[in-house]
Amino acid sequence: MANIKLLLFSSVLYLCSIMTQSIYASQDSLFYFYTPKDGILDIKQAIFSFVKGVSFIHVTREEYEEIEESWDFTDGQDMSDEQKVKLDADELVIGDAFVQNLRWDLLLDTIGKFGSSISWTSDNPTFISDKGKLLKYSSRMDGKEKVKLTATISAGSYTKTKSFLVSVAYEEPEYAGYLFAYFEGSGDELKQEHLRFGISTDAMNWHALNNNEPVILSDTISQTGGIRDPHILRGEDEKSFYLVATDMSAAKNGWHSSNPGIILMKSNNLTDWSHTAIDLVKTYPQKFGKAKWVWAPQTIFDPVANKYMVYFTVIFHDDQHLDFYCAYANSEFTGFETIPMLMFRPQYGGIDGDIIYKDGVFYFFYKGNIKDKNGVEIKSGILQAIGKRLQGPWKEDLNFLDAYADTQIPIEGSGVFKLNNSDSYILMYDLFRNQRYEFQRSTDLVNFTPNTESFVKNFTPRHGTVMSITKKEIECLKNKWGITL
Repeated sequence: MANIKLLLFSSVLYLCSIMTQSIYASQDSLFYFYTPKDGILDIKQAIFSFVKGVSFIHVTREEYEEIEESWDFTDGQDMSDEQKVKLDADELVIGDAFVQNLRWDLLLDTIGKFGSSISWTSDNPTFISDKGKLLKYSSRMDGKEKVKLTATISAGSYTKTKSFLVSVAYEEPEYAGYLFAYFEGSGDELKQEHLRFGISTDAMNWHALNNNEPVILSDTISQTGGIRDPHILRGEDEKSFYLVATDMSAAKNGWHSSNPGIILMKSNNLTDWSHTAIDLVKTYPQKFGKAKWVWAPQTIFDPVANKYMVYFTVIFHDDQHLDFYCAYANSEFTGFETIPMLMFRPQYGGIDGDIIYKDGVFYFFYKGNIKDKNGVEIKSGILQAIGKRLQGPWKEDLNFLDAYADTQIPIEGSGVFKLNNSDSYILMYDLFRNQRYEFQRSTDLVNFTPNTESFVKNFTPRHGTVMSITKKEIECLKNKWGITL
């Protein structure tokens, strides 16, 4: 049924492309459009409900030509079985990030580009199953476990094998606490929008570093003189740290001014940070010249690309829909490799995205809403979409997860983190009008405790994020900034 839908859908797209003078390409349920008219966006949205599980990405002509050139649409119909198998074997790869440090389930191909069937065998199913599911991490005491995965590629009577040696990532480090990156929500407004840190040993009781004064002044790293929505991430090497934030000062410039900038920061010790400010309007005027707000950036490592992806919400002056865009950071974490592209377009828009990986699935949490046929908001709160890979497609679920969706109390800034030495996760969010930060618990990232809990803290955080840290890192932070008890 899905194949019939896609066939019909491709036919509809072909007719639409003629009417709108557009061109499109598709691969793996991803549809890329170039059009000189805006009409295709409305057509795309109108027929989205017909085929679920399809992602649409609107690109420039140059981006489309690059995508089209990189894809080979040969279907192998005129080849011998031997040719198909050899070509599919040559094309078959497992990405470097997976091979060098596997901590995700593998998305193993079962059909080759040229039509061969592919089956897999693991020589150590205790760690990796024949289907590529990661079942166990390597012990830090015994060194990294290496597992050989063998693919058998077949077409007709011709068969060929190809093997890959995969290093399984270590189990989690011995974490001793947590670091909360935030900006302050109380006191003098001109002093609030700066980067602050808080630490905790149990994720429930928090203490501000540096007497709740900024650990880094926004004037030294931003173009607007303020930062909001800081997100912090530990790197794949376990010793690098990445922090991104919205380049914005509502206190100085108000809420209606344009904020098209984000800040990228990197550190090797959590106390000394390099920084770069990016203005999307100035850097990418052709695509983002009309961008009004670029808000709430976050970073996540993409094992498929073996790169760090930065994603954020964008709203344009001529399009009020809140969409998520993304781009891969360069190796220095000082900019983007390419022009940011559309990542996910929630049905009613979304903001404050936070993605976490668990058991082969990426869970995309964000603040969303539901609107009536006239576009009036009926309900808002924390929603979720899921996907097998960061490039999509994303399956959106319009069932709200937070405890306040049925009330008149607004929330934002959802953040999810795993508790140390536990199977439990915390979904926290900012009750910004009440100066409260509350949370709910889950073990599967789908079902959450119905009642909220509150953190005990000596600061008033606004939209921030939490990361696990080691005992050594706690001491390093305390030595640098001191702790307020």
